[in-house]
Order: sequence, then C-alpha cells, then structure tokens
Amino acid sequence: MAWAAVVALLAALGVHAWRTRRTVGALERRLATARRELEALQQAFERFAPAEVVEHVIAEGVSARSEKKEITVLFADLQGFTELGEGLAPADLVTILNGYFERMSRAIVEHRGYVSKFLGDGILALFGALDANPWQTNDAIHAALAMRRTLADYNETLAAAGRPALAMGVGVHRGPVVAGLIGSEGLMEYDVIGRTVNVASRVERLTRTHGVDILVTEATRAALDGRFRLRPMPPVAVKGIADALPTFAVEGFDGGATAP
Repeated sequence: MAWAAVVALLAALGVHAWRTRRTVGALERRLATARRELEALQQAFERFAPAEVVEHVIAEGVSARSEKKEITVLFADLQGFTELGEGLAPADLVTILNGYFERMSRAIVEHRGYVSKFLGDGILALFGALDANPWQTNDAIHAALAMRRTLADYNETLAAAGRPALAMGVGVHRGPVVAGLIGSEGLMEYDVIGRTVNVASRVERLTRTHGVDILVTEATRAALDGRFRLRPMPPVAVKGIADALPTFAVEGFDGGATAP
C-alpha cells in the first residue's frame, strides 16, 4: 500500500509538473507574441513621431508637456515642382517625389537631423530638437550640402529614365522654439512652433531671389564652423521681419564632409 501511495503521489506530481510546464509554455508564447506586436506597433508609430517621443508615450501616456529650446531648423522645397507636375502622369509624379523624399530624408538622418514633416513637396527638418547637440548647426549645413550632392545624383537617375530634373532650395535658421506633442484628441504629432520656423521658411524662399540653393541666416552663420565657405547676400525685406534680412549662400566646406 505504501508503494502504491508513493507511485500515485509521484504520478500526480508528474501530471501537475506537466500541466505547469504546459501553462508556462503557453504564457511564454503569449508574452513573445505580445512583445512582437508591441515592437511592430512601436516601429509603426516611429514613422510618425521620434522614437524618444513614442517611448515616452508608451511609458507615461500622452501628455501636454512641452519645452522651450534652441534648435536649428532646415526648410527645403522643390522649385517649380507644381508646374513640372502638371505635365506628368500621377504615378510618375508620386514616384519622383517619393524618390526625392527618401534620398533627402536619408541625408538629414545621417547628419543627426529629424524629419518633422513633409509639406507638399517641402521638408521641415530639425536639428537639436530631440537631444542636446552642440554641433546641431554644423550638422544642419552638412546635411544641406549632402542634400545638394544627393539631388545631383538623383537628377542623373531621372535623366537616364527620361524624366525632368529637380531644383531645390534650402533655408536654415537657428533660434528658440516650443517643442511638444501638438494637435487634437484624435490626432497629435511631435512638432515645433515659433518664429524660428517661419524665418527658415522665408529664407528658403529667398533662394529664388538670390539664385542659390542653400541660404543661412546670421544666427546660423554665427554658430558655424569657420571652415564653411559662405558668400554674403544683399539684405532683403521679408514678411514678418522688421529689418531687411541678411543671408549667406553656402558654397561648400573646406575640411571634409562630416561634422565632428
């Protein structure tokens, strides 16, 4: 009887252990599936907001927390693209524009910038907005120069396909902004607001006036490495700014293509 009881007890323990392992295994599989789904969701959200912002929202929920900081804003726009697009089939127009955005975004990200948004055929990029970056202004101009080189390569690709070349203008300004999650309850995005963004946009438009592709403001020039080659442009009156705005055309960089 004693042996029978022992055998029965061992059998019961074995069944319990097997059920426990099966339960643990099922829980582990469910956790692994949930982890993969969370990672996929986070990666999807990171297409619309910076990774740091997404991680903060996952950890703490959506908040109205904002902060004031000094950053460098790069605004790029295609010149004459609206008229050019009127002569293209919709599919060709989208293909060309997506190819441009992909290449320009890569040049920006490779120089520690963040593409905030696409505005029609324009790009708003931020440097120093997410993390403190003492080289943010140098990074922005290195990115602009990389965009210039990348566009030249892309135009060769377009020409080989029998498609028209693109022309780009870039304006860069450094100054204070308010950064945070901005929007409605149903739709929010990480954004920056303030005069600095408006000035960068105005400077980009001046590239047409001066016949150059990259223009920077005095505030930008003051923060730049002296090895950048700049050419002063005549001051021009622009909307929203009391005095005529002096700008500088960026011709190149003497000493390599990357920031320290």
